[in-house]
Amino acid sequence: MVGPKRDPTLKLLAIETATEACSCALYLDGSYTYRYELAPRRHAELILPMVNDVLRGSKVTLGELDALAFGRGPGSFTGVRIAASVIQGLAFGAGLPVARVSTLQAIAQGVLRELGQRRVLTSIDARMGEVYWGAFCGEGGLMCAVSDERVCPPLHVAAPHDGLWFGVGSGWSAHHDALLSALGEHVVDVDSARVPHALDVARLGLEAVERGEVVDAENALPVYLRDQVAARR
Repeated sequence: MVGPKRDPTLKLLAIETATEACSCALYLDGSYTYRYELAPRRHAELILPMVNDVLRGSKVTLGELDALAFGRGPGSFTGVRIAASVIQGLAFGAGLPVARVSTLQAIAQGVLRELGQRRVLTSIDARMGEVYWGAFCGEGGLMCAVSDERVCPPLHVAAPHDGLWFGVGSGWSAHHDALLSALGEHVVDVDSARVPHALDVARLGLEAVERGEVVDAENALPVYLRDQVAARR
């Protein structure tokens, strides 16, 4: 069992492929099981076998689930597109609703889960001299957005309000000096190796399902934050 418990009657499968990490997680009988691998450019090869493996290992079928969730981006254009297309196919086939979970929020949720950090500035390298950016605060075991997600040059980011923040994500390794220049004394520490995990997509997805914030397969769409996505990768 991994992660915080939720309503044990809900059964949910989550996937996340928006960065170099590829993972899926299943919430069943009040517990989480998962598969995870750092596998750049192998998401399309790995994600469906991961899904099949976690379902078989838990002796549950897709049709017995209540909902699906996926990391809807922002992130790698190819990775986000893979997650959306896979989750749409699964949702169409099983007639399941889908929770769309921010990849930036999922990274922050992982920091809360593993490190207990409650004020997190998440940044993913967006290439083209920009970062995907979001600020999150922990409330009741969940990371909640305290600013709009955006894509911008690292020198244009700003902490949403005073206080100390924990910086995470690949944007911090790609643009460390520029981000620190923009944020200055607001940043207490940085973990640039943080990537999203389907465990946290599942946790946030369960909350969305309980609030009724789900869509059908046709509307399980990715979020890129940038219009010129094709130019990125």
